[in-house]
Amino acid sequence: MINNLEKPRLRIGIVPLADAAPIVVAQTAGHFARHGLDVSITVESAWAGIRDKLAAGLLDAAHMLAPMPLAATLGIDGIGVPMLTAMSLSLNGNAITVSNALYRRMRLEEEGPRAAGAALRRVIEVDRAVRAPPLVFAHVFPHSAHHYELRYWLAGCGIDPDRDLRLVVVPPPQMVQLLQEGRIDGFCVGAPWGGVAERANLGRSIVTKHQIWNNSPEKVLGVTRDWAERHPLTHLALVAALIEASRSLEAAPGRLAAAEMLKAGDYVRGASMLELEEALALRDARHPRGPGLVFHSGAANFPWHSHAHWFVAQMQRWGHVPSHVDAALVAAQTYRPDLYRIAAERVGQPCPRVDTKPEGVHAGAWAIGSNNGPLLMGPDLLFDGSSFDTQRNATPAASVSSQG
Repeated sequence: MINNLEKPRLRIGIVPLADAAPIVVAQTAGHFARHGLDVSITVESAWAGIRDKLAAGLLDAAHMLAPMPLAATLGIDGIGVPMLTAMSLSLNGNAITVSNALYRRMRLEEEGPRAAGAALRRVIEVDRAVRAPPLVFAHVFPHSAHHYELRYWLAGCGIDPDRDLRLVVVPPPQMVQLLQEGRIDGFCVGAPWGGVAERANLGRSIVTKHQIWNNSPEKVLGVTRDWAERHPLTHLALVAALIEASRSLEAAPGRLAAAEMLKAGDYVRGASMLELEEALALRDARHPRGPGLVFHSGAANFPWHSHAHWFVAQMQRWGHVPSHVDAALVAAQTYRPDLYRIAAERVGQPCPRVDTKPEGVHAGAWAIGSNNGPLLMGPDLLFDGSSFDTQRNATPAASVSSQG
């Protein structure tokens, strides 16, 4: 246990999703307590609430969308309170789901993001010819992995996300109801909500996050920069406890225990035990060829600068931030592997020796150097075949803008 913490009592916010599991496990299984932390968890219905309460000091830390601290640091989130992350909480986990009516119109004959995109484009072209209203797709927050991977997939399949359809923001727990009511035609959301829609026979998941970008970042631990500077020991204890909790999710028994904890605490209200078990399965039950949520393996908890750089590049691509913004500088200010390494050392967790890695170049398992020998990594391909490497002075904004 770390002694002399500046703030041992913490309020941590989560949104009702399966990938909040590391925080719930750290609380329920006693990891927080072993590191001297007295934690209370609050469930927020929407990401805007998480952002606002963290910025106002009503929360000390939060389960956050990977681009949210970047948007806050850049001042484009409407609040402008600089935030940072010293730890990724999960990779993968999202799915693009469409209504049964749209799925029938798409007439999909094969799986995969390219086939699904081509089928959707054909529907859009038919609708345009008869001047039908544009299809409506929902994502969870303006500055989310969901939003940027949805745009990336659409553009890579020849669909203009700003002209060919309408994108709207909907909190995750409301997605299924709006799909049922016919108010949206599709959505991109994290587990378990795509599975909930399928199990209720309200829609079909056609593309997963992993298919768009293998093992891409999803949620992070977010704190304000000011809070991290005022409570450095508490921050390190928090990260160390969450690394331990994430390690416990490495194997199936830990996943099952996490589902039981999520259900018992009613952290994901509206999802059944079976739906939570499926959401936390090691393999994606709806797309057996792809992995499910990754909480620890393959340096999943490491806050890679290259991940942050990709998101800033997407913000630039879509005009959310100016093209002259220094993506590398913003990444270094906001994603903090230096802090992660200190916390990881305290719990015996090997760490990569570098802060960035090539993205989109590994089709299978590969190894990267760590402070304790080679560290096994997973694939990181992007569906359109693009790649970038910040160490070689590549320009991600140019690379991705050339797609679609």
